[in-house]
Amino acid sequence: MSILICGSLAFDTIMTFEGRFAEQILPDQLHILNVSFLVPGLRREYGGCAGNIAYGLRQLGAPARPVATLGADGQDYLERLTVMGVDTRHVRLDEAHYTAQAMIMTDRDNNQITAFHPGAMGQAHLNPIEAADGAVIGIISPDGREAMLQHAEQLKALGVPFVFDPGQGLPMFDGEELLHFIDLADWAALNDYEARLLSDRTGLDYAALSSRLRGLVITLADQGCEVWQDGSCTRVPGVPATAVVDPTGCGDAFRAALLHGLAQGWDLTRCVALGNRMGATKIASRGGQNYRLEV
Repeated sequence: MSILICGSLAFDTIMTFEGRFAEQILPDQLHILNVSFLVPGLRREYGGCAGNIAYGLRQLGAPARPVATLGADGQDYLERLTVMGVDTRHVRLDEAHYTAQAMIMTDRDNNQITAFHPGAMGQAHLNPIEAADGAVIGIISPDGREAMLQHAEQLKALGVPFVFDPGQGLPMFDGEELLHFIDLADWAALNDYEARLLSDRTGLDYAALSSRLRGLVITLADQGCEVWQDGSCTRVPGVPATAVVDPTGCGDAFRAALLHGLAQGWDLTRCVALGNRMGATKIASRGGQNYRLEV
């Protein structure tokens, strides 16, 4: 049994701004925006959606097999995945590009500004899924545009049920393409903003979207989640974090738990409840891959 994680592997440079972005950015001066933020806290982490989800699955003792592309500087990341017990047979090294890089700055209210260089991720479509090899479930998470389209088609053709999790990649697709993803997928997972954008671009409300899936999950931060199935909504309450330290990677921690539960055949609301708990554990720790889940 394995879980296929189609998505990015990236290096995250995480910076902490001790003030508030809103106090530094003047709304009436956006046309001449020129700001600089002093960031006393800075660290470099292993990240990317596929890497973070794989880490979360390993914290749960679950198998993880990323389908992802690293650059010429990615050998240490590949070694880290191997040490974690992650199956790396579908991790490709592209010597012509750097590994994807995310620069994330967080203010005191946990607002974030992110710059992202795709690097080798833009070549992820050259890393096809040619066989299921025992995979029981998969996920399409943010990746290169062509890779997301092709991997979704490949999972469907191989009979591997999967979660559509477009995340920050959602704006790359128009309504017709998003409906195609929905019709290929078994489940979809989005935050509240992404869900509204999906609804707007497809012209379908949440009830209608859920009727084309086995389930639609909409995360609402500390307010928990909405689980839509067959046009009906169930609210799953959030889990209070012991401390709000760093929100980076919380969504990926949630999705690791979601995949783990679905792979076990759990009811979707039970999967989401574990996801809420795992996300709260992540927000009380630092870094995209720097937490321990206590069960």
